[in-house]
Amino acid sequence: MRKRTSTGNIAIGVFVVGALLTILAFFSRSWLVSDYRITGAAFNRLGLWHHCFRSLADPNDEYGRRFFAGCRWIFDPFTTGYDQIRGYLVPTFMIVTQFFYTIAFLAVLASSVGVLIFFLCCTPDEDRFTLLTKALGFTLIGAGCSAALAVLVFGLYGNRDNWMPGHDNNFFGWSFGVAIASVFALLASGILFLTETRIQEKKEKYAKESQSRFEMDQETKA
Repeated sequence: MRKRTSTGNIAIGVFVVGALLTILAFFSRSWLVSDYRITGAAFNRLGLWHHCFRSLADPNDEYGRRFFAGCRWIFDPFTTGYDQIRGYLVPTFMIVTQFFYTIAFLAVLASSVGVLIFFLCCTPDEDRFTLLTKALGFTLIGAGCSAALAVLVFGLYGNRDNWMPGHDNNFFGWSFGVAIASVFALLASGILFLTETRIQEKKEKYAKESQSRFEMDQETKA
């Protein structure tokens, strides 16, 4: 009876870390932050789905009478005028970032089911084992690549001039760092699952060859 190798066990642990990092980056609000020492800054911080302002003037209000303060979901339906500045809050590069990181997030959720099956009820002796590990490997590598595209796009354009106010006093926050870490964790777990696939395939091949030699020896003795 073949057993899961240490590579497979490590793959599970790395996946758990990658999944937690991905979920944290997906929902947290500190991809871009303002220097806390600047007390008069209009911008505070933002995540993929939330924006936090201290006092943001409505760019569509030519009279400067409307300001936005506090944290809001980007699709907030209750704040007057917030939907009218959505194009300003979520430019094209932000949509691209959201799209690719959402793909990574969904891939992690799907992989969680596979990892539970891998951990709880699928042994290397089953025919579906290598199929499962191979699917997990490619899915997680795809998730890592998608997350990498998201952080690359945000890194190139997230702190550009003429977007969030106080550009010179803004910097990438801890959520962005977590997203970068999730890329490496997802890629590493995917590679480890594929490595486990390769190891088990070699073990299966060796077992079949050993069985064939044993049967040939028995026939020769007979």
